[in-house]
Amino acid sequence: MGQRVEFPSNGHTCQGYFAAPESGEGPGVVVIQEWWGLVPHIEDIVERFAKAGFAAIAPDLYHGQTTTSPDEAGRMLMELDLARAETEIAGAGAYLVGRPECTSKKFGVIGFCMGGALAQHEATVNPDNVAAAVSFYGGFKKVATPWDDLQAPILLIYGEKDQGVPAEKGRELEQTLREKGKDVELMIYPGANHAFMNNTGPNYKPDAAQDAWQRAVDFLRKHIQ
Repeated sequence: MGQRVEFPSNGHTCQGYFAAPESGEGPGVVVIQEWWGLVPHIEDIVERFAKAGFAAIAPDLYHGQTTTSPDEAGRMLMELDLARAETEIAGAGAYLVGRPECTSKKFGVIGFCMGGALAQHEATVNPDNVAAAVSFYGGFKKVATPWDDLQAPILLIYGEKDQGVPAEKGRELEQTLREKGKDVELMIYPGANHAFMNNTGPNYKPDAAQDAWQRAVDFLRKHIQ
């Protein structure tokens, strides 16, 4: 039900994967990839959002490159330019809200691992256009995220057993955001490891993934206008 699309970003043409809701229209959400690239799992997430009533798009931040190798994924992550990625995420959001299938004036962002950190960042650097953000175990190279500029509500999701992006980091971020008066929710799943939402990977935890998915959908549905 999804399709590859092109959209403009900072004078360039970018690609992404778009899916429209079966009803024909719905609020917009931008899905941000893990470090593997725009792989079938992320396309499936886009289609799941469409089935849940959203107009959804995932920008291809690696410009056609994908991998199943952790070493290669790590290299591509480190080579990713943050400013360019942010511009392309914003471009995907602008393209999305301009489509006839999108009913919202702003868009939500949701990301996983690398994409989770980018979702956090996009919500802070593009506050006028991001209506809500969901970050699954968000981790990236050092990013100076301007949390004072956050306006949208944000949902932070972690796995209790995650060693790469520890749940304690989520607790610390939640406390920081609450002290700044931000609208933040934190969910830590007992027994879950990193990337527990990825049903193509070794850490997939079906019960946690199902609950987290519904929680994310409900959160975005509530806040995207």
